[in-house]
Amino acid sequence: MTDSQDVMAAEVTPEDFRDAMARFPSGVVVVTAHCEDGTPRGFTASSFCSVSLEPPLVLVCLSDTADSALVFARCEHFAVSVLAPEHQHLALRFATKGADKFADPVLKPSPTGLPTVYQAPVQLDCAAYARYPAGDHTILIGRVTGVRLGEGSPMVYCEREFRSLN
Repeated sequence: MTDSQDVMAAEVTPEDFRDAMARFPSGVVVVTAHCEDGTPRGFTASSFCSVSLEPPLVLVCLSDTADSALVFARCEHFAVSVLAPEHQHLALRFATKGADKFADPVLKPSPTGLPTVYQAPVQLDCAAYARYPAGDHTILIGRVTGVRLGEGSPMVYCEREFRSLN
């Protein structure tokens, strides 16, 4: 066996994989929906991307152990707010289990009534399109039904730090 085959035969640990993915910069979003009783729920994600132009589709990945996992497993609609550097506090709050995520006045209802980040560079309204199990996460695909563009540059997350593109 060559050295490269030895490396490929070694099992990748979760820590190794996490360290590798930390070196890949990604945008940061807050995703929100409502419970059946109308209570808002949400989470921070860096696994977010476009999927299709026709129809307009996006995907976001959510941990199956997230507080809001059951809500997003059933919701018919959700909103995505692309965060700017000044929204770092929201990224941290929405990533924290048990936090009061909706107390910040920077969260405002979208035209569809879902909480979104006021003055985010991008706000998307989505209808749930498909869900796929993927390891310890669920891939949630949404059909984009509304787009609002704001000012400024998005925040990125790389090497376990929030960064600015400016």
